[in-house]
Amino acid sequence: MLKLSACIDMLYRELDFYDRFAAAKRAGLDAVEFWGFQGRDLARVREECDKNGLTLAAVCVGGTGEAADRFNSRRLLYRDGIDDFVEVTKQSAKAAEVLGCKTFIITVGQERNDATRYEQHANIVLALKAAAPIFEDAGLTMVVEPLNVLCNHRGYFLPSSYEAFEILEEVGSPAIKLLYDIYHQQISEGNLIPTIEKNISLIGHFHVADNPGRHEPGTGEINYRKVFEAIDKTDYDKYVGLEYSNTIDTTETIRNTLELASF
Repeated sequence: MLKLSACIDMLYRELDFYDRFAAAKRAGLDAVEFWGFQGRDLARVREECDKNGLTLAAVCVGGTGEAADRFNSRRLLYRDGIDDFVEVTKQSAKAAEVLGCKTFIITVGQERNDATRYEQHANIVLALKAAAPIFEDAGLTMVVEPLNVLCNHRGYFLPSSYEAFEILEEVGSPAIKLLYDIYHQQISEGNLIPTIEKNISLIGHFHVADNPGRHEPGTGEINYRKVFEAIDKTDYDKYVGLEYSNTIDTTETIRNTLELASF
């Protein structure tokens, strides 16, 4: 059975943030995740996880201060922004000590019109190489996320998982993996199962939602039973995050997805 995690920035939004942990546990999950840890009470997050027997599966790389402000506007696409990214990576590693989280999500930023794609690709590689030792030493994993540009993230630099895998190969660090978002990659390129099977050693996290609509599995065109079965047949032992907008009761969608992912 795959290990599923609820993205509580999208699920149980009718509840107070800190009540979503218990709701996810009651639905049958053993893990949660959310996006930014900035502005959250990190000790309270850890307390809710521990109290409910939950693992915090993933959060996004982030930080505070001037370096973080510059990083948020430039991400990984600027050579002179690498020091800011390293500082934010250090802050994320520090937050991990409190949160108990081992996986941090990174997006690369909006494509620049003043530099070639080759230059921007190279800058991403350099930035990840600079930050990788911090996560290696801390026993953490950073997962790079491609996003679709057709429906949700127009102008994003990295829609292609193929280019993302090339970046990871160039970085060459066990601490830098891919977040394979099945919803985004269905829109961007399809060919889900062969891509997953070929590159599973480079994947550190999954996100799921159906297409069209980014709703729960079973509402769209993706055969999630087959996709989950393909993942289950590999040696993948990390988390699969439920990052969708539900169309029916949240708990019912989670339990339905748990059934789809049970073998």
